[in-house]
Amino acid sequence: MSGSYRLGDIELESRLIIGTGKYSSFEENRRALDASGAEMVTIAVRRVNLRERGAGSLLDHIPPDRFRLLPNTAGCFTVKEAVTTAQLGRELLGTPLVKLEVIGDKQTLFPDTTATLEAARILVEEEFCVLPYISDDPVACQQLEQIGCAAVMPLAAPIGSGLGIRNPINIRIILESVEVPVIVDAGVGTASDAAIAMELGCTAVLMNTGIAAAKDPIKMAHAMRLAVEAGRLAYEAGRMPRRLYAQASSPEESLIEVR
Repeated sequence: MSGSYRLGDIELESRLIIGTGKYSSFEENRRALDASGAEMVTIAVRRVNLRERGAGSLLDHIPPDRFRLLPNTAGCFTVKEAVTTAQLGRELLGTPLVKLEVIGDKQTLFPDTTATLEAARILVEEEFCVLPYISDDPVACQQLEQIGCAAVMPLAAPIGSGLGIRNPINIRIILESVEVPVIVDAGVGTASDAAIAMELGCTAVLMNTGIAAAKDPIKMAHAMRLAVEAGRLAYEAGRMPRRLYAQASSPEESLIEVR
């Protein structure tokens, strides 16, 4: 993909991060991972048995020596739950990385901004590399950057909804408001959604359901890879200005006279 970027001390080439939930099997998850070209995989610490390391386990199919594992605190509704889960993930996977999620509402799965800020502050003090899932709120993203988070991860739409980017204006404001990487997280449903996120200038896209719930997850993983690459290239190329009226593609000077 176009250029590398950093999350803390980690340098990555792929701008697509995928998850490990909702696949029919670990084998399918690995095939989708390979098709996506992703280097980083997020794992729900509370939902996966990370102590099991034998043949047939998740970590047998997605080995830590080949992929960057990003433990997440999915399923946590309080600061204490999130911090404890992050600590467990660091102990089991040997990484300071954590995708911080503190959910505020069981139905919408929107993040609890106040609790996320508090948990982020604690984890940064404990020298975690914190990547917080947050609403598309520019102020909250600025506050998370000030706390010391390595990136911000605003949602595009509710988790698992597949609705795409509902508020591109807020994402653009966030991109102008912070200097840390901005990774769109949640709500991406198909390749065009990923491309739009990248065309806006986002550093990367994180997704799970958009691939896992597709009729053919392997093909969708490949499509997402191409979309992220195309969107990033389009962003770097710089799109043409939008115009209200038509403009001829060919020069109007020195036209051949028709008599």
